[in-house]
Amino acid sequence: MKVIINRLKCYLPIAMMFVLIFQTNTAQAENKVTIATIGGSPTINKNQAPEEQVKQMINFWRGQLMQVLYSKVDLIVLTEVSDVPEGQNAVERMQYLKVRQNRLLDYFASVAKDNNCYIAFGSIRETNDGLRNSLILLDRKGKVVGIYNKNFPTIPEMDEGIKPGSEISIIQCDFGKVALAICFDLNFDELREQYAKEKPDIVLFSSVYHGGLMQGIWAYSCRSYFVGAIGSSENPSEILNPLGEVVATSTNYFNYTKATINLDYKLVHLDFNWAKLTMLKAKYGNAVTIHDPGRVGAVMITSEDKNISASQMVQEFDIELLDDYFNRSRAVRSKHIIMN
Repeated sequence: MKVIINRLKCYLPIAMMFVLIFQTNTAQAENKVTIATIGGSPTINKNQAPEEQVKQMINFWRGQLMQVLYSKVDLIVLTEVSDVPEGQNAVERMQYLKVRQNRLLDYFASVAKDNNCYIAFGSIRETNDGLRNSLILLDRKGKVVGIYNKNFPTIPEMDEGIKPGSEISIIQCDFGKVALAICFDLNFDELREQYAKEKPDIVLFSSVYHGGLMQGIWAYSCRSYFVGAIGSSENPSEILNPLGEVVATSTNYFNYTKATINLDYKLVHLDFNWAKLTMLKAKYGNAVTIHDPGRVGAVMITSEDKNISASQMVQEFDIELLDDYFNRSRAVRSKHIIMN
């Protein structure tokens, strides 16, 4: 009996180690997240006193949010400056901000908490060094977990008192890392390149303008999903995959859209991987999705299995990742330049 107990004592740490390894390796397998984005701008009576305007803003967003809260969501993205009415001059805006204070933030926080979801919303904030055009992220408990200050306000914005930010914002959520950007930011490569180095899972983009092809460029460059909430009713609010393709969009009838995305993915190039991808699909069948957008030479591998991650799949077949391939190409090019 003593021998058995002693053996158990020896084997138990080893068994626990294997359990921990297994849990660590499979934690990110089939990481599905349901996201909603709501576009358009608040329609309220701007001739009312600031107190009434605040109440109207809360009522407006209550109605808008009900459109996506009829089923469970993990994240809701709202538009740029979603807590301030359109069309105010500088004096009217300051009067409104003094009455509004944190009341819209508190309202959104209560919605996040009651519905166990994250909410990102655009805000004009009064800070010690002036006004900021910000994107605020609330967690599932309604707590502020991140604030991004627009790095590149437009010239008219800055002339009206909006101070530019100087830092990027990467926030760890329970489903992955998110990056925050606002409107005019989308035009500046230096900001995008900073975010790309951080490898976010999702870029959250609150804006008045759409950005067109720039949305796809950001998604592909950052190797991330991209969620845009656009404050213009003429332009759609969309969700893009890491290959820059639209996977969900609002329409001329509905100003919102929802999608369930799987963050357990890897991007790889077709070069040197053709046979390996065939073997991967042959082994895992429906447990893996290999998506080809065409014309770019890159595909997205997504694990549909809760017990094995996309990372484990590519390691098993020694499939070279997209950025690793590009870096290897740079290294080979450098060698040939030296040889010449």
